[in-house]
Amino acid sequence: MKEKVIVAFSGGLDTSYCVKFLAKEKNLEVYSAIANTGGFSETELKEIEKNAYALGVTKHITLDVTDTYYNKCIRYMVYGNMLKNNTYPLSVSSERIFQAIAIVNYARETGAQYIAHGSTGAGNDQVRFDLTFQILAPDIKILTPIRDAVLSRETEINYLKKEGVVRDWKKMEYSINKGLWGTSIGGKETLTSNQCLPDEAYPSQPTKTGSEQLELEFKKGELAAVNGKTFTNKVDAIREIERIGEAYAIGRDTHIGDTIIGIKGRVGFEAAAPLLIIKAHHLLEKHTLTKWQMYWKEQLSNWYGMLLHEAMYLEPVMRDIEAFLENSQNNVTGKVFIKLMPFHFQMQGIESNHDLMKNDFGEYGEENKAWNGEDVKGFTTISSNYLKIFNNVNKGQLDI
Repeated sequence: MKEKVIVAFSGGLDTSYCVKFLAKEKNLEVYSAIANTGGFSETELKEIEKNAYALGVTKHITLDVTDTYYNKCIRYMVYGNMLKNNTYPLSVSSERIFQAIAIVNYARETGAQYIAHGSTGAGNDQVRFDLTFQILAPDIKILTPIRDAVLSRETEINYLKKEGVVRDWKKMEYSINKGLWGTSIGGKETLTSNQCLPDEAYPSQPTKTGSEQLELEFKKGELAAVNGKTFTNKVDAIREIERIGEAYAIGRDTHIGDTIIGIKGRVGFEAAAPLLIIKAHHLLEKHTLTKWQMYWKEQLSNWYGMLLHEAMYLEPVMRDIEAFLENSQNNVTGKVFIKLMPFHFQMQGIESNHDLMKNDFGEYGEENKAWNGEDVKGFTTISSNYLKIFNNVNKGQLDI
Protein backbone atom coordinates (compact mmCIF):
# COMPACT_ATOMS: atom_id res chain seq x y z
CA MET A 1 0.00 0.00 0.00
CA LYS A 2 1.08 3.54 -0.74
CA GLU A 3 1.94 5.81 2.15
CA LYS A 4 -0.56 8.59 2.77
CA VAL A 5 0.07 12.36 2.75
CA ILE A 6 -2.35 15.14 3.73
CA VAL A 7 -1.76 18.27 1.68
CA ALA A 8 -2.86 21.53 3.32
CA PHE A 9 -4.70 22.64 0.20
CA SER A 10 -5.89 26.13 -0.75
CA GLY A 11 -6.40 25.51 -4.44
CA GLY A 12 -3.71 28.02 -5.41
CA LEU A 13 -0.58 27.48 -7.44
CA ASP A 14 1.71 26.22 -4.66
CA THR A 15 -0.63 23.61 -3.22
CA SER A 16 -1.73 22.49 -6.68
CA TYR A 17 1.91 21.83 -7.49
CA CYS A 18 2.33 19.87 -4.25
CA VAL A 19 -0.58 17.56 -5.04
CA LYS A 20 0.66 16.77 -8.54
CA PHE A 21 4.30 16.41 -7.52
CA LEU A 22 3.71 14.20 -4.49
CA ALA A 23 1.37 11.87 -6.37
CA LYS A 24 3.52 11.47 -9.47
CA GLU A 25 7.11 11.98 -8.35
CA LYS A 26 6.88 10.56 -4.80
CA ASN A 27 4.22 7.90 -5.48
CA LEU A 28 2.18 8.87 -2.40
CA GLU A 29 -1.55 8.55 -1.85
CA VAL A 30 -2.58 12.20 -1.71
CA TYR A 31 -5.44 13.53 0.38
CA SER A 32 -6.17 17.25 0.16
CA ALA A 33 -7.77 19.26 2.96
CA ILE A 34 -8.68 22.93 2.94
CA ALA A 35 -9.00 24.45 6.40
CA ASN A 36 -11.48 27.26 5.80
CA THR A 37 -11.11 30.24 8.14
CA GLY A 38 -14.06 32.04 6.61
CA GLY A 39 -12.61 33.32 3.36
CA PHE A 40 -14.38 31.07 0.88
CA SER A 41 -17.94 30.93 -0.40
CA GLU A 42 -19.69 27.62 -1.03
CA THR A 43 -19.19 28.16 -4.76
CA GLU A 44 -15.45 28.71 -4.30
CA LEU A 45 -15.14 25.66 -2.06
CA LYS A 46 -16.86 23.49 -4.68
CA GLU A 47 -14.49 24.80 -7.36
CA ILE A 48 -11.49 24.05 -5.13
CA GLU A 49 -12.80 20.52 -4.56
CA LYS A 50 -13.31 20.05 -8.31
CA ASN A 51 -9.72 21.19 -9.00
CA ALA A 52 -8.33 18.91 -6.28
CA TYR A 53 -9.91 15.83 -7.83
CA ALA A 54 -8.78 16.95 -11.29
CA LEU A 55 -5.22 17.02 -9.93
CA GLY A 56 -5.59 13.39 -8.86
CA VAL A 57 -6.23 13.37 -5.11
CA THR A 58 -7.73 10.26 -3.55
CA LYS A 59 -9.99 12.34 -1.34
CA HIS A 60 -10.66 16.02 -0.69
CA ILE A 61 -12.27 17.52 2.40
CA THR A 62 -13.21 20.98 3.66
CA LEU A 63 -12.49 21.58 7.35
CA ASP A 64 -14.48 24.59 8.58
CA VAL A 65 -12.73 26.27 11.51
CA THR A 66 -14.28 29.74 11.12
CA ASP A 67 -16.13 29.83 14.44
CA THR A 68 -13.12 28.44 16.30
CA TYR A 69 -10.91 31.07 14.67
CA TYR A 70 -13.25 33.85 15.79
CA ASN A 71 -13.77 32.61 19.36
CA LYS A 72 -10.15 31.74 20.06
CA CYS A 73 -8.39 34.53 18.19
CA ILE A 74 -10.24 37.27 16.33
CA ARG A 75 -12.14 38.58 19.34
CA TYR A 76 -8.87 38.97 21.27
CA MET A 77 -7.34 40.84 18.36
CA VAL A 78 -10.31 43.21 18.49
CA TYR A 79 -10.01 43.60 22.27
CA GLY A 80 -6.35 44.50 21.71
CA ASN A 81 -6.89 46.74 18.64
CA MET A 82 -4.11 44.74 17.01
CA LEU A 83 -2.49 46.16 13.90
CA LYS A 84 1.03 44.94 13.15
CA ASN A 85 3.30 47.98 12.76
CA ASN A 86 0.13 50.09 13.16
CA THR A 87 -0.98 48.88 9.72
CA TYR A 88 -1.70 45.19 9.22
CA PRO A 89 -4.54 43.35 11.02
CA LEU A 90 -2.61 40.04 11.14
CA SER A 91 -4.96 38.56 8.56
CA VAL A 92 -2.92 35.56 7.42
CA SER A 93 -0.58 35.15 10.38
CA SER A 94 -3.47 34.77 12.82
CA GLU A 95 -5.36 32.15 10.83
CA ARG A 96 -2.47 29.80 10.02
CA ILE A 97 -2.34 28.21 13.49
CA PHE A 98 -6.01 27.18 13.30
CA GLN A 99 -5.55 25.81 9.80
CA ALA A 100 -2.51 23.84 10.98
CA ILE A 101 -4.38 22.43 13.99
CA ALA A 102 -7.26 21.31 11.76
CA ILE A 103 -4.85 19.63 9.33
CA VAL A 104 -3.10 17.79 12.19
CA ASN A 105 -6.40 16.50 13.54
CA TYR A 106 -7.41 15.27 10.09
CA ALA A 107 -4.04 13.58 9.58
CA ARG A 108 -4.58 11.74 12.86
CA GLU A 109 -8.04 10.61 11.75
CA THR A 110 -6.81 9.26 8.44
CA GLY A 111 -3.62 7.66 9.74
CA ALA A 112 -1.42 9.67 7.39
CA GLN A 113 2.34 9.28 7.60
CA TYR A 114 3.00 12.72 6.10
CA ILE A 115 1.65 16.26 6.11
CA ALA A 116 2.61 18.59 3.26
CA HIS A 117 2.30 22.34 2.78
CA GLY A 118 3.19 24.64 -0.09
CA SER A 119 5.27 27.25 1.73
CA THR A 120 8.49 28.55 0.28
CA GLY A 121 11.71 28.83 2.27
CA ALA A 122 11.60 32.62 2.35
CA GLY A 123 8.37 33.36 4.22
CA ASN A 124 6.65 33.16 7.59
CA ASP A 125 4.12 30.42 6.87
CA GLN A 126 6.72 27.66 6.72
CA VAL A 127 7.55 28.33 10.38
CA ARG A 128 3.91 28.60 11.41
CA PHE A 129 2.98 25.27 9.84
CA ASP A 130 6.16 23.41 10.76
CA LEU A 131 6.15 24.55 14.37
CA THR A 132 2.50 23.64 14.94
CA PHE A 133 2.89 20.25 13.26
CA GLN A 134 6.03 19.47 15.27
CA ILE A 135 4.39 20.37 18.59
CA LEU A 136 1.09 18.57 18.01
CA ALA A 137 2.22 15.67 15.79
CA PRO A 138 5.96 15.07 16.18
CA ASP A 139 5.58 11.56 14.76
CA ILE A 140 4.16 12.74 11.42
CA LYS A 141 6.76 13.76 8.84
CA ILE A 142 6.52 17.14 7.10
CA LEU A 143 6.96 17.45 3.32
CA THR A 144 7.64 20.79 1.63
CA PRO A 145 8.35 20.26 -2.10
CA ILE A 146 8.53 23.93 -3.05
CA ARG A 147 10.80 24.90 -0.18
CA ASP A 148 13.09 21.92 -0.68
CA ALA A 149 13.56 22.52 -4.42
CA VAL A 150 13.61 26.36 -4.13
CA LEU A 151 11.02 26.69 -6.90
CA SER A 152 9.85 29.91 -8.54
CA ARG A 153 6.19 30.47 -9.40
CA GLU A 154 7.15 30.32 -13.07
CA THR A 155 8.74 26.88 -12.60
CA GLU A 156 5.63 25.60 -10.82
CA ILE A 157 3.37 26.91 -13.59
CA ASN A 158 5.50 25.29 -16.29
CA TYR A 159 5.44 21.94 -14.44
CA LEU A 160 1.65 21.99 -14.13
CA LYS A 161 1.23 23.00 -17.77
CA LYS A 162 3.43 20.08 -18.77
CA GLU A 163 1.20 17.78 -16.69
CA GLY A 164 -1.85 19.01 -18.58
CA VAL A 165 -3.30 21.16 -15.81
CA VAL A 166 -5.47 23.98 -17.18
CA ARG A 167 -5.94 27.10 -15.05
CA ASP A 168 -6.07 30.88 -15.33
CA TRP A 169 -2.27 31.21 -15.15
CA LYS A 170 -2.39 35.00 -15.45
CA LYS A 171 -4.45 35.19 -12.26
CA MET A 172 -2.03 32.82 -10.55
CA GLU A 173 0.79 35.35 -10.96
CA TYR A 174 -0.45 36.73 -7.63
CA SER A 175 -0.53 34.76 -4.40
CA ILE A 176 -3.87 35.46 -2.70
CA ASN A 177 -4.73 34.23 0.80
CA LYS A 178 -8.31 34.97 1.75
CA GLY A 179 -9.79 34.60 5.22
CA LEU A 180 -12.48 36.05 7.44
CA TRP A 181 -10.02 38.61 8.84
CA GLY A 182 -8.74 39.94 5.52
CA THR A 183 -7.00 38.98 2.31
CA SER A 184 -3.27 39.18 1.61
CA ILE A 185 -1.90 39.67 -1.91
CA GLY A 186 1.67 38.96 -2.96
CA GLY A 187 3.15 39.51 -6.41
CA LYS A 188 6.13 40.89 -8.28
CA GLU A 189 5.39 44.41 -7.03
CA THR A 190 5.56 43.40 -3.36
CA LEU A 191 9.07 42.01 -3.96
CA THR A 192 10.20 45.60 -4.55
CA SER A 193 10.36 48.58 -2.21
CA ASN A 194 8.98 51.18 -4.60
CA GLN A 195 6.08 49.59 -6.47
CA CYS A 196 2.50 49.07 -5.33
CA LEU A 197 0.02 46.46 -6.43
CA PRO A 198 -2.14 47.38 -9.43
CA ASP A 199 -5.83 47.85 -8.74
CA GLU A 200 -6.72 44.69 -10.62
CA ALA A 201 -4.61 42.57 -8.23
CA TYR A 202 -7.13 43.13 -5.43
CA PRO A 203 -9.99 40.58 -5.35
CA SER A 204 -12.57 43.24 -4.40
CA GLN A 205 -13.24 46.21 -6.63
CA PRO A 206 -15.10 49.43 -5.66
CA THR A 207 -18.74 49.57 -6.70
CA LYS A 208 -19.90 52.68 -4.80
CA THR A 209 -19.17 56.41 -4.90
CA GLY A 210 -20.29 59.19 -2.57
CA SER A 211 -20.57 58.38 1.12
CA GLU A 212 -22.75 56.62 3.68
CA GLN A 213 -22.97 56.18 7.44
CA LEU A 214 -22.07 52.99 9.24
CA GLU A 215 -23.09 52.32 12.83
CA LEU A 216 -21.35 49.60 14.84
CA GLU A 217 -22.54 48.57 18.30
CA PHE A 218 -20.33 46.75 20.80
CA LYS A 219 -21.24 44.95 24.01
CA LYS A 220 -18.32 44.28 26.34
CA GLY A 221 -15.93 44.70 23.45
CA GLU A 222 -17.68 42.35 21.03
CA LEU A 223 -19.69 43.30 17.97
CA ALA A 224 -23.38 43.22 18.74
CA ALA A 225 -25.09 45.07 15.87
CA VAL A 226 -24.41 46.60 12.46
CA ASN A 227 -26.59 49.53 11.37
CA GLY A 228 -29.10 48.59 14.05
CA LYS A 229 -29.32 44.93 13.05
CA THR A 230 -28.42 42.58 15.91
CA PHE A 231 -26.09 39.65 15.23
CA THR A 232 -25.81 36.71 17.59
CA ASN A 233 -23.28 35.11 15.24
CA LYS A 234 -20.27 37.45 15.25
CA VAL A 235 -18.87 35.89 12.08
CA ASP A 236 -21.99 37.02 10.21
CA ALA A 237 -21.53 40.54 11.62
CA ILE A 238 -17.96 40.65 10.31
CA ARG A 239 -19.10 39.49 6.90
CA GLU A 240 -21.79 42.17 6.81
CA ILE A 241 -19.25 44.90 7.59
CA GLU A 242 -16.90 43.48 4.95
CA ARG A 243 -19.71 43.54 2.39
CA ILE A 244 -20.45 47.20 3.16
CA GLY A 245 -16.83 48.33 3.35
CA GLU A 246 -15.42 46.52 0.33
CA ALA A 247 -17.93 48.30 -1.91
CA TYR A 248 -15.82 51.43 -1.23
CA ALA A 249 -12.50 49.53 -1.55
CA ILE A 250 -11.80 50.37 2.09
CA GLY A 251 -8.96 48.56 3.82
CA ARG A 252 -6.36 48.41 1.04
CA ASP A 253 -2.76 48.90 2.09
CA THR A 254 0.75 47.45 1.95
CA HIS A 255 2.46 46.05 5.02
CA ILE A 256 6.20 46.04 5.47
CA GLY A 257 7.66 44.29 8.49
CA ASP A 258 10.17 41.90 9.99
CA THR A 259 9.64 38.24 9.18
CA ILE A 260 10.18 35.36 11.56
CA ILE A 261 13.25 34.31 9.60
CA GLY A 262 14.91 37.72 9.98
CA ILE A 263 14.43 39.42 6.62
CA LYS A 264 12.08 42.27 5.73
CA GLY A 265 8.86 41.26 4.04
CA ARG A 266 6.25 43.19 2.10
CA VAL A 267 2.69 42.19 1.30
CA GLY A 268 -0.44 43.89 0.04
CA PHE A 269 -3.77 43.33 1.72
CA GLU A 270 -7.40 44.31 1.79
CA ALA A 271 -9.29 44.14 5.07
CA ALA A 272 -12.32 46.41 5.18
CA ALA A 273 -14.06 44.74 8.12
CA PRO A 274 -10.97 44.33 10.37
CA LEU A 275 -9.89 47.95 9.97
CA LEU A 276 -13.39 49.35 10.49
CA ILE A 277 -13.99 47.14 13.53
CA ILE A 278 -10.61 47.76 15.15
CA LYS A 279 -10.68 51.52 14.65
CA ALA A 280 -14.27 51.73 15.93
CA HIS A 281 -13.49 49.57 18.94
CA HIS A 282 -10.38 51.63 19.74
CA LEU A 283 -12.37 54.87 19.63
CA LEU A 284 -14.98 53.43 22.00
CA GLU A 285 -12.22 52.36 24.38
CA LYS A 286 -10.74 55.86 24.41
CA HIS A 287 -14.03 57.06 25.84
CA THR A 288 -14.71 54.22 28.27
CA LEU A 289 -11.38 53.00 29.68
CA THR A 290 -9.04 54.67 32.14
CA LYS A 291 -5.60 55.98 31.24
CA TRP A 292 -3.80 53.00 32.77
CA GLN A 293 -6.16 50.44 31.28
CA MET A 294 -5.37 51.90 27.86
CA TYR A 295 -1.63 51.94 28.56
CA TRP A 296 -1.29 48.36 29.78
CA LYS A 297 -3.65 47.03 27.11
CA GLU A 298 -1.41 48.55 24.47
CA GLN A 299 1.71 46.94 25.93
CA LEU A 300 0.19 43.46 26.24
CA SER A 301 -1.58 43.73 22.89
CA ASN A 302 1.71 44.47 21.16
CA TRP A 303 3.22 41.34 22.72
CA TYR A 304 0.18 39.23 21.86
CA GLY A 305 0.23 40.38 18.24
CA MET A 306 3.96 39.79 17.93
CA LEU A 307 3.77 36.28 19.44
CA LEU A 308 0.78 35.45 17.24
CA HIS A 309 2.62 36.67 14.15
CA GLU A 310 5.67 34.57 15.07
CA ALA A 311 3.76 31.29 15.50
CA MET A 312 3.74 31.32 19.32
CA TYR A 313 -0.02 30.92 19.77
CA LEU A 314 0.51 27.70 21.77
CA GLU A 315 2.73 29.50 24.30
CA PRO A 316 0.80 29.49 27.66
CA VAL A 317 1.40 33.21 28.22
CA MET A 318 -1.06 33.84 25.38
CA ARG A 319 -3.88 32.50 27.55
CA ASP A 320 -2.76 34.84 30.35
CA ILE A 321 -2.87 37.87 28.05
CA GLU A 322 -6.28 36.81 26.72
CA ALA A 323 -7.64 36.77 30.28
CA PHE A 324 -6.40 40.33 30.82
CA LEU A 325 -7.82 41.55 27.51
CA GLU A 326 -11.23 40.01 28.14
CA ASN A 327 -11.46 41.46 31.64
CA SER A 328 -10.62 44.92 30.27
CA GLN A 329 -13.80 44.93 28.15
CA ASN A 330 -16.38 45.18 30.95
CA ASN A 331 -17.29 48.78 30.11
CA VAL A 332 -16.57 48.78 26.38
CA THR A 333 -20.23 48.97 25.40
CA GLY A 334 -21.80 51.50 23.07
CA LYS A 335 -22.28 52.66 19.50
CA VAL A 336 -19.69 54.04 17.10
CA PHE A 337 -20.56 56.18 14.08
CA ILE A 338 -18.42 56.03 10.93
CA LYS A 339 -18.52 57.83 7.58
CA LEU A 340 -17.56 55.64 4.61
CA MET A 341 -16.10 57.06 1.39
CA PRO A 342 -14.17 55.54 -1.54
CA PHE A 343 -10.85 54.15 -0.26
CA HIS A 344 -11.14 55.66 3.22
CA PHE A 345 -13.36 56.23 6.26
CA GLN A 346 -13.75 58.68 9.14
CA MET A 347 -14.62 57.97 12.77
CA GLN A 348 -17.27 60.50 13.78
CA GLY A 349 -18.16 59.75 17.38
CA ILE A 350 -19.66 57.37 19.95
CA GLU A 351 -22.59 56.92 22.32
CA SER A 352 -22.12 54.99 25.55
CA ASN A 353 -23.47 54.90 29.08
CA HIS A 354 -19.86 54.36 30.15
CA ASP A 355 -18.52 57.43 28.33
CA LEU A 356 -16.05 59.03 30.76
CA MET A 357 -16.45 62.41 29.06
CA LYS A 358 -19.95 62.53 30.56
CA ASN A 359 -19.20 63.45 34.16
CA ASP A 360 -19.92 66.07 36.81
CA PHE A 361 -16.28 67.05 37.32
CA GLY A 362 -15.59 69.30 34.36
CA GLU A 363 -15.58 69.94 30.63
CA TYR A 364 -12.17 69.92 29.00
CA GLY A 365 -10.93 73.40 28.14
CA GLU A 366 -14.17 74.99 29.30
CA GLU A 367 -15.24 74.58 32.92
CA ASN A 368 -13.89 72.99 36.13
CA LYS A 369 -16.52 71.91 38.65
CA ALA A 370 -14.83 69.61 41.18
CA TRP A 371 -11.72 71.73 41.87
CA ASN A 372 -10.65 75.37 41.88
CA GLY A 373 -7.61 77.36 40.84
CA GLU A 374 -5.91 77.02 44.23
CA ASP A 375 -6.15 73.22 43.96
CA VAL A 376 -4.37 73.35 40.60
CA LYS A 377 -1.63 75.62 41.96
CA GLY A 378 -0.92 73.19 44.82
CA PHE A 379 -1.05 70.16 42.52
CA THR A 380 1.40 71.78 40.10
CA THR A 381 3.79 72.71 42.90
CA ILE A 382 3.96 69.16 44.23
CA SER A 383 4.15 67.63 40.72
CA SER A 384 7.17 69.78 39.85
CA ASN A 385 9.14 69.03 43.05
CA TYR A 386 11.25 66.14 41.74
CA LEU A 387 12.39 68.15 38.71
CA LYS A 388 13.15 71.16 40.89
CA ILE A 389 15.33 68.92 43.05
CA PHE A 390 17.12 67.44 40.02
CA ASN A 391 17.79 70.90 38.58
CA ASN A 392 19.02 72.20 41.94
CA VAL A 393 21.43 69.29 42.45
CA ASN A 394 22.58 69.05 38.81
CA LYS A 395 22.63 72.65 37.67
CA GLY A 396 23.05 73.05 33.93
CA GLN A 397 22.13 69.48 32.97
CA LEU A 398 18.65 70.37 31.82
CA ASP A 399 19.50 71.27 28.24
CA ILE A 400 17.08 74.07 27.35
